[in-house]
Amino acid sequence: MNKVSGKIFDVKSFGRIAAYAKPYPELVIASLIITLVLVTSAAFDPILMGRAVDTDIRTNHDTHALLITCLLWVGLLVFRGVLQFLSTYTTNLLGQKIIKDMRIGLYKHILDLRLQFFDQTPIGTLITRVTSDMEVIEDVFSEGIIVILNQMLVVLVIIAVMFVYSWKMALLSLSVIPVLLFATYLFQKATRVSFQEVRVQVAKLNAFVQEHITGMNIVQIFNREKIEFDRFKQINNDHKIANIRSIWYYSIFFPVVDILSTISIAIVIWVGGKGILSGTTTAGDIFVFIRCLGMLFVPIRQLSDKINTLQMGVVSAERIFKLFDTKTHIDDYGRIEKAKVEGNIEFKNVWFAYNDENWVLKDVSFSVKNGQTLAIVGATGAGKSSMINILGRFYDFQKGNILVDGLDIRDYKIDVLRKNIAVVLQDVFLFSDSIANNISLYNKNVTPAQMQHAAAVIGAEDFIKNLPDGFNFNVMERGAMLSAGQRQLVSFIRAYVQNPGILVLDEATSSIDTETERLIQHAIEKLTEHRTSIIIAHRLATIQRADKILVLDHGQVMEEGTHRELLNKNGFYKKLYEIQFEKQEKVIG
Repeated sequence: MNKVSGKIFDVKSFGRIAAYAKPYPELVIASLIITLVLVTSAAFDPILMGRAVDTDIRTNHDTHALLITCLLWVGLLVFRGVLQFLSTYTTNLLGQKIIKDMRIGLYKHILDLRLQFFDQTPIGTLITRVTSDMEVIEDVFSEGIIVILNQMLVVLVIIAVMFVYSWKMALLSLSVIPVLLFATYLFQKATRVSFQEVRVQVAKLNAFVQEHITGMNIVQIFNREKIEFDRFKQINNDHKIANIRSIWYYSIFFPVVDILSTISIAIVIWVGGKGILSGTTTAGDIFVFIRCLGMLFVPIRQLSDKINTLQMGVVSAERIFKLFDTKTHIDDYGRIEKAKVEGNIEFKNVWFAYNDENWVLKDVSFSVKNGQTLAIVGATGAGKSSMINILGRFYDFQKGNILVDGLDIRDYKIDVLRKNIAVVLQDVFLFSDSIANNISLYNKNVTPAQMQHAAAVIGAEDFIKNLPDGFNFNVMERGAMLSAGQRQLVSFIRAYVQNPGILVLDEATSSIDTETERLIQHAIEKLTEHRTSIIIAHRLATIQRADKILVLDHGQVMEEGTHRELLNKNGFYKKLYEIQFEKQEKVIG
């Protein structure tokens, strides 16, 4: 996602950006009209100056006429200032509206990407695409393409004025332009590479900071502060070097422009002075040319800067459109919009791999009837979590069929399927928000009364009441203000208010005190009542009560049956049971 073409102006990318301007034709037209009026008015600036010197002062000696000319000149500058204000406002307004739409579209695209994409992409990189890369594209409209058009037309108008006054003096004073164009070419070529490197380093910096602040507890627990600080200094230094390289090119180019501008003015004074002495040139002509050159080199100098803005926009646009073009969505061809599923589940010869044919699940078959509880056991990496992932279509399986109520899950609309499946994960994620919003997830159909009832049923009512502001208590990022057990209870309430037909539970009670463990066990009992439940089992009590136990090993179903049936088989489950649960049984017994 970091590779880009490096073109100064990529027609395809700009065309895709420009398409976002279609909803705002009035702003585009207004910007262009203001630009044309600004360009036209630029011609009158040097003309009024020449008139003041040659006509009002030198020829007529008319102070009244001189005053009128000066007032006209001041009025022209005020008029141009107002137009400049309107131009800046309209182009920035257009840019902000376009970026708003692009950012919404990009975020919607990210929401639809399958989880496998996030497994392989640093979160900091995505943050860079949605934030700073978008801001750079906004500059394409506010400071880029329309401003470049304005300045190019101003340059042409000023050159035309110079040729009207004296084509010989115009040719001589513009003789430095080929040198300037060559210097500009070298400047653009050098900065193009540096801008690409700057964007790469920004993405790296964002990714590092986001990841390490999120994982700060690991950094401190393992005494990695100095090591990670040194790594940050290196990444930050690379970012600094990339920016300094582009600054260095600017520091060379701008003095070159100033020197060439001074040489051009010197040529005008030398040639014009000789013309005055010979009577072929007037003092007003020299003033006109000096003013024209001042108006010429300023936009030329700014033009280089704006082209750089355009370059950076192209670099950012290519990165953003590469993300837009990432086709890792789960295909949603389903047409079934069944409001509520009963919860009958059947896996038929299911094969699944995250990459190629590195199978994680191999020919898995089983069934669960409505209201039953299925416990899945197996060593780490056996494929337990993968079964959850494919049931909710967070990943797509490659072979076989998965049926819900006798219908293939791919025939259901994805949002309908997922609304009927509530997942409680072992690693509970809470947003930096109130407990109420973490439960409802801003679903307006979930009322405060429903949340309070769910908390009472789950057994979490007391701990929530004891918090400052109760359900309005802000749990902060990832639920840092709550204990692990409290976070899990909140996730149970979140699943309960959804009232799913199917419950998937990655049960985890490690590092939880006895009282909280009792509450969680009570919550599990309430959640699994009268609904189909699939539980990745870590606790002996859950396994004993399950209607069916599925034993997985390296993605294959080794055994299937009730707790007692599997123990009597004296096979794979019994060995696993003795290793993992014997100590728990002794404590319970």
